[in-house]
This record gives sequence, C-alpha cells and structure tokens, in this order.
Amino acid sequence: MSLEEHIQLTRRYLLKLGAAGATAWAASPLSGNPQDRPAKLQKAIDQLESWLTPAEDFRDVSRGRPVPHTLSEEERAKVGLTRDTWRLEVLGDPENPTLMKNPLTREKGTEFNFEDLMRLAETKAVRFAKVMTCLNIGCPLGTGIWEGVPLRELLWLTQPAADLRRVFYYGFHNDDPKQRFQSSLSASRVLEDPFDLPPVILCYKLNGEWLSPERGGPVRVVVPEAYGFKSVKWLTTVMLTNLFHANDTYANGNNDVDSPLKTFSATLSHPDPLPTNEPFAMTGYAQVGVSGLDKVQVWLQPIDREWPKDDPYFLTAPWIDAQILGPPKQWGGEIADGRIPADTLGFDEEGRPQDWPLQLAKVHWAVLHPKVPAGNYILRSRTIDTKQQPQPLPRPFQKSGHSALERIRVSAN
Repeated sequence: MSLEEHIQLTRRYLLKLGAAGATAWAASPLSGNPQDRPAKLQKAIDQLESWLTPAEDFRDVSRGRPVPHTLSEEERAKVGLTRDTWRLEVLGDPENPTLMKNPLTREKGTEFNFEDLMRLAETKAVRFAKVMTCLNIGCPLGTGIWEGVPLRELLWLTQPAADLRRVFYYGFHNDDPKQRFQSSLSASRVLEDPFDLPPVILCYKLNGEWLSPERGGPVRVVVPEAYGFKSVKWLTTVMLTNLFHANDTYANGNNDVDSPLKTFSATLSHPDPLPTNEPFAMTGYAQVGVSGLDKVQVWLQPIDREWPKDDPYFLTAPWIDAQILGPPKQWGGEIADGRIPADTLGFDEEGRPQDWPLQLAKVHWAVLHPKVPAGNYILRSRTIDTKQQPQPLPRPFQKSGHSALERIRVSAN
C-alpha cells in the first residue's frame, strides 16, 4: 500500500467534504508533489500491512482440546462442522423458559441447516467491516469483511411469544461440557440495531470466501461492536431465555462481558536505533472503537525523566500529532479484484467508504518525528476519540478491554 494510493483516495474523499475538507488536506504533511515528500516516510508507509487481513493471517486464540479446526475433514463432517453436515438448534432455556411456538430442534427434525441459511441469505444477507479483537490482548487478531444473515431472522422463525429477555449461544466443544464456551446478548440487541450498528449475524463468509474451520466455519456468530469472545465459533446452539443477566463463560474470568470495542493505538514501525541527526518515520495503526477516532499522537519520553504521579495517563505530556492515513486504493485481504464487495454496509456502490476512519475497524497512521538528542526513551502512541477522550480513557480498566498505553524502550545514538 503506497503513500501515493493513500493520498489519491483521501484527496478524492476530502474533496467530497467541500472547501473545509480540501483546506485541511492541503495542510497535511502527507500532501504535496511526490518530489516534495520525505522518502523515508513514503518507504515506511509502503511497508504497512494491508487494511484487510487475509483469512490465513488472522491471529488465532481458539479454545478446545483438541481445537475443533484441527480435526480431520472426516471428523468435522461427523460432528457437523462442514457445510453439508452443519445443524443449528434454536431452543428455549428450560431453566428460564421463553414461550416459543416453533423451536428448531434435532429431536423434532426441525433444526436449521446450511441450505436453510443460504435460502435466507438470498434476501437477508449483510456484510460489514470489523476488526476482531480479544478483550485482554493489546493487538487486533485481524480485520475483515464479514458476511452473514442477521441472527434475529432465526429468532422470528421460532415464533417467540413472551418472556424473552436474553439470547445465549455456544459452539462445538468436543462433547465435553467442561469445554463449552458460550456468550450472550440482550434480546433487544439481537432484534434491533442501535446507534446505526450493523446487525448481529450468523456469519458464513470472510472477505468474500467461505469461513475456514480456523476462522470458525462453517458458521459462527459475529457481533459488530463487541470483542471476540462474543463472536463464538463453530456455532451449534442458540438458546432463548427469560434470564435477566449475562451468562457468558468470560464472566467467570472477572471480565466486563458487556464492553464494546475501545479506541486505541499501537506502533508498527520505527528506526532502531533512532537517529539523532535527522527526523525519522514512524507508522502504526489505531483500532476505531465505538467512540470513533479524531487524532493519533506519539511521544518519546526520556527514560530518566520522572513523571508526576498525579498524571498517570500522561495527559500533560508533549504529544505530537501523527497523520491518519486515508482509505487505501487496494484493500488487501485477498478479496476479489481488491475491491470491497457490493452492498457492504458503510461503503458506497463503488466500494468507497462513506465515512473515515471507519468505526469498528482499523486505520493506519504515520508521522515524521523531529530528531531527538542521544539517550534512552519510552515510545508511546495514543488516540483521541471524537469525544476528545485520550487513550486509555474513558475506560482505563483492563477487564473492560485492553487499551493501555504502549511502552516501547528505544535508544537514540
């Protein structure tokens, strides 16, 4: 992904915003003629990862002994983890019953199969971009275009009539109750999409291709605004319940199971060691959480400089603004023709984003940092969201999602 591609697409995007956007672009340190561009900055941007992650490059944090995707194809077919053999039950919770007229059960032969899902997909399929992130890991697992059918379509097939307060669900777990991993959502979130969020989906494709076993295929849940533990893989069972509280497996690990994605930044590249006689290029990414993204900033803290204890989040530090890069010309992820699939939420008919940075996804940043004196430093980057809240605020607690300021030891000589 070259700087020129970022510049060309971002210029077109900002021109659509009118004179104010064009003025802002003209002032950008990444604008101007190619010969005026710092070569070291362009080189650093040229080496950035693609915006979409190829399916095989997603980081894997799957659970299970053995992990379900490591089963042979014959074994996966036997337990219903192929498209031909997949079955999904949608049941009522016997302990906290919901009144349902038409549960989808194996016992009655009414369970849902992949052909049924594809029939729904003919008229109900949706696709959207989402970064998949673990609640307790400080880097995304990958960014993709996820495609599926809204989960609510199956709920309506069961004809729920009363006492529906929550939906919980789980996937294949090697027929071992101790390995069962489940998550839950309020019924209202499944049935309605607040704040212009995409729907919760039964997902069967990633970047235009069938979900691989490694990514949770044949079918998984994907919850757009949530961390990965809500997007259960190898889905087999959905339960409608009158339970009034969350019953996620993750709750047992002292996690805030209702946390939406946070906005945070991390550095991808910097010189090692840092030069002392000239400016140097740095690049990174930011996860764009539910509070959006306004700025990315960087700071080199001299390691021997003690910081005031009443400023634990370095709010008064001399942060330097980085440049948030615009939409790329090629999205990566091995999608067909390098273009965003048609009818993807948040994109126009030509595959251009309707807003940028795209919420619930990632964005890249770059900065040409001024030269620094010789010495040892701690390198940090941070985000400022659209409510002007600096990372790690407004939720600085680990159990509500990782967003701690990075701490990278670097030397300049």
